[in-house]
Amino acid sequence: MSLASFSTGSTAARLGKVIGDVVVDLSVAAPDLPTTVAGFLKAGDRARDLYRSVDADAGQALPLSEVRLHAPVPAPEKFLAIGMNYSDHGEEARKLGLEVPKYQLWFNKQVSCIGGPFDGIVMPSVSDQLDYEIELAVVIGTECRNVPAEAARAVIGGYMVTNDVSVRDWQFRTSTMTLGKSFDTHGPTGPWLTLDHEVADPLALNLTLTVNGVEKQRASTGDMIFDIYEQIAYLSQVMTLKPGDILATGTPSGVGVSREPPEFLKPGDVVRAEIEGLGAIENRVIVA
Repeated sequence: MSLASFSTGSTAARLGKVIGDVVVDLSVAAPDLPTTVAGFLKAGDRARDLYRSVDADAGQALPLSEVRLHAPVPAPEKFLAIGMNYSDHGEEARKLGLEVPKYQLWFNKQVSCIGGPFDGIVMPSVSDQLDYEIELAVVIGTECRNVPAEAARAVIGGYMVTNDVSVRDWQFRTSTMTLGKSFDTHGPTGPWLTLDHEVADPLALNLTLTVNGVEKQRASTGDMIFDIYEQIAYLSQVMTLKPGDILATGTPSGVGVSREPPEFLKPGDVVRAEIEGLGAIENRVIVA
């Protein structure tokens, strides 16, 4: 059971509770709930209690196949991503001449890059080096600062799948990486927010990415160098984390730029990123 942002026809996006292959319209089943995921997280225990009380018979239940799913958190205050956080991916980077960092390496993905779980990824007209990176996205649930690693799970709202789509030549032009990671549509997320209490162990989830049905990446979140709790502890020493903030927690090996020869995405390619227990996002590369 997860929290989705969905619409039907020309209606505005609204919240739904995903139960199996249906989504329950929470604007009908629990009209007192906030209307956005960020609002839901800010509402805390009151919202979670209402959410738990909703079942498939509590309101309008629609087949998932008949709705459009949107990015669960379309406009967070922050969308941060950590680089080279799997040892095997670090080795890939070393072979490309990049220095593997001693400390956590964070960069911004501008929030304008966020897209829906089944929206197109636009092929940039200024580059032919479009690449994929499956990542576990952690969504902050509670405003926090200076969080010890051992207490970090308490501030997590939930988890999503994301693809840290990268334009490699733009990424490598400067040391900040921000521009190469922030093209419009290059941050698809979803398919929904799986709340923290519904995930037994976020440090033991399998990740898989395919391109046109061919597997390119496979790993476990347990393979991270810095786990998600260490990430939250590190970041919260610097800044206040807010409900809805998205942390992309690193990608494993298998990215296109590190293959021999490099395998960059092309228009028409379909990229599917799936994480155990969280669902899958699937995005076609398109020309705008």
